[in-house]
Amino acid sequence: MPAIKRVFIILALLSTAGCKRPAVTPGPGSVSVITLSTQPVTLTTELPGRVTALRIAEVRPQAGGVILKRLFTEGTDVQAGSPLYQIDPASYRAAVESAQAAVEKDSATLVSATALMDRYQLLVKDNAVSKQDYDNAVAAQGSAAADLDAARAALRTALINLQYTDVLAPISGRISRSAVTEGALVTPGQPLALATIQQLDPIYVDVTQPSTLLLRLKREYAQGRLTSAGRNRAEVRLTLEDGTNYDLPGKLEFAEVTVDPGTGAITLRAVFPNPQNTLLPGMFVQERIQEGLDKEALLVPQRGVTHNQRGEPTALVVGRDNKVEARQLTTDRAIGDMWLVTGGLNAGDRLIVEGLQKAVPGTAVRPVEVSTADWSAPAGRVQAARLR
Repeated sequence: MPAIKRVFIILALLSTAGCKRPAVTPGPGSVSVITLSTQPVTLTTELPGRVTALRIAEVRPQAGGVILKRLFTEGTDVQAGSPLYQIDPASYRAAVESAQAAVEKDSATLVSATALMDRYQLLVKDNAVSKQDYDNAVAAQGSAAADLDAARAALRTALINLQYTDVLAPISGRISRSAVTEGALVTPGQPLALATIQQLDPIYVDVTQPSTLLLRLKREYAQGRLTSAGRNRAEVRLTLEDGTNYDLPGKLEFAEVTVDPGTGAITLRAVFPNPQNTLLPGMFVQERIQEGLDKEALLVPQRGVTHNQRGEPTALVVGRDNKVEARQLTTDRAIGDMWLVTGGLNAGDRLIVEGLQKAVPGTAVRPVEVSTADWSAPAGRVQAARLR
């Protein structure tokens, strides 16, 4: 090989060797973590409900006849005992007069029978009349007294029927439109109500709650995880159909003791003040029911929770040796932008909230602590969403 060719080969080999550098092992990636801690949290549940009047009375006539007058304005408030309709009372007044005459007649008959009985009582002692005549006089006096009692009862019935010609409001409340007008013929106890009165202040809101939720709450109360807000004293709030909040709080009245076999739910009833008649019967609302106080709730930022292919919630934490660990979680509900976690994480765990793409289970990372306040939920913002 020519000498000059060997020189070029040696120079090429030296140039290639000079370009090689030793391999550098990359260091652990940095991730943002927060250290979890427990805190007291008031738990609420949001359920759909319907507004129901406190009392409902359907006005029906107890006397028959022609309606002479309507004495109320439709859609206004009426007081219990106020007149609503006037039914023609002519025939009922005649019945009262006839009953009064029967009372007077039977009163006179009783006076005569009593006088005869008293006279025979004296004569029978002297054997001036027979014992049979005296017994007949006593029986006649008793019969006259009974006839008078019956006549008086008939008079009271006639007076009651006459009073029924004035149709009165049975309760106080807001009255509906009238189903009849003047000149209409009505009958006692007819199926068609003349009008309906509903008491609106206070007012009920009825919601249904799954029986499984009730069982869970009882179990958590027994375990000491929840402190009850008190029997029939839990505060309830409403969200109206347009998304606005109802200003006045209500109180939980009772829960049904029977589970609906068709839906597996129980009915809860709350009572709300309604001075402005904002809540109307049949209105759809969302009711937020205070369940109790979880003294050691573990709230986890939703940004630090992911889901596996089966839809189960998971999270990544940094262990003591700064290695990533995967955890499968049990969650209860969302509270603001946090998850209420009941299993899979504990107080003191370092949860990865940023840099999840760098965190692979089993690899080492460099944890950087961030402020928990930056990830806390807004106060009082509670949603009833749950992971299933």
